[in-house]
Amino acid sequence: MNRSWSLSFRYLMGLLLLAAFVAFLFYAGEALKPIVISGFIAYLVNPAVMLLTRSAKLKRRTAVNLIYFTSIALLIAIPATIMPLFYNELKGVAQDVLSLTERAQLVLAQPVVFGGMIFDLRQLSTGLDHFRSAFTAPVPADAFQLIESTSRGLIWFLVIIVLVYLFMSEWQKIRNWLLELAPDAYREEINFLYARIRGVWMAYLRGQLLLMLIVGVVFTLAWSIIGIPGALVLGVVAGMFTLVPDVGPALAVALAMGVTLLEGSKWIPLANEWVTLIVFVVYLVLINIKNLWLRPFIMGRSVNMNEGLIFIAILTATVLSGILGALLVVPVLASGIIIVSYLIQKVLGKTQLADQTFTFQGKSVEKRAFKKPRHLKKNNRN
Repeated sequence: MNRSWSLSFRYLMGLLLLAAFVAFLFYAGEALKPIVISGFIAYLVNPAVMLLTRSAKLKRRTAVNLIYFTSIALLIAIPATIMPLFYNELKGVAQDVLSLTERAQLVLAQPVVFGGMIFDLRQLSTGLDHFRSAFTAPVPADAFQLIESTSRGLIWFLVIIVLVYLFMSEWQKIRNWLLELAPDAYREEINFLYARIRGVWMAYLRGQLLLMLIVGVVFTLAWSIIGIPGALVLGVVAGMFTLVPDVGPALAVALAMGVTLLEGSKWIPLANEWVTLIVFVVYLVLINIKNLWLRPFIMGRSVNMNEGLIFIAILTATVLSGILGALLVVPVLASGIIIVSYLIQKVLGKTQLADQTFTFQGKSVEKRAFKKPRHLKKNNRN
């Protein structure tokens, strides 16, 4: 006997589910990060799976297995190939950083006199000394903490590997299940919102990753041509720091200038100071090419947001959640803007199915842009 729940009971159960979801977010917050990372990776790889299913006519499970295990093999082979070179350069850069902190300590240990005023910077010197001590000689008491954090990281890595495969294999079922949660009368609109949000995520995330790759390769080549020791490490740092606009590249070039100030160039017969100046000029040229041409070309108009808002959001997310937060905060905000825009229009009564257009981010979209999911079309045929 199938009896429908009353409206009040449905509301009650809905509130209970919402409370359970909030409690899960509160008590299992640490587990959300690997889930987000797994979903992000699976989302990026999914187009390759779709390409194989359409062009090679493979079954989805076969395409998933092929892409997944090939990616795992590359994930193991590529680091194993470049790690020896990368490790040697990283060790050299680390030694230069320690040398720079030592010189900075000597400078900060002396009081600075400016305009008749004396500035005591010895507290900063003490902070640098603590940094050097922690960096060079960790105390034995931290050994167990290091082992614990390493083991936890390995466990989360294994969880991410399994979740990526799960998301890749079952994403269509998960998506269809989520869309079917919406009432029948609103599924066209929800599907439209999903398509808009998906477009934003695809354009931004892949564009950002491509931008990081290009910047890392270009700066690695530029520093190698100049002859900077540790060019590979410095190029990778420049690519990673591209996530944080303006501030990140400035920190990356500051590190490169510090290395050249200590080591100079491997082949340019100039004083270290002149080589450092060359590095700065090359950085200005490359970073302006990136900001004025490369970034707009890659990112396009996928995210219609104010640049100042993007800058503040990325900096805040970097401080709170690190690189993952910096990478995800902009598409999350853009998705939120799309959803809030839709809800406001629904409240104002401007997005009924009888209307001819919808307005999102200042753009009018005709009603015929709606497309039903394939599973709904099949159900209608049946």
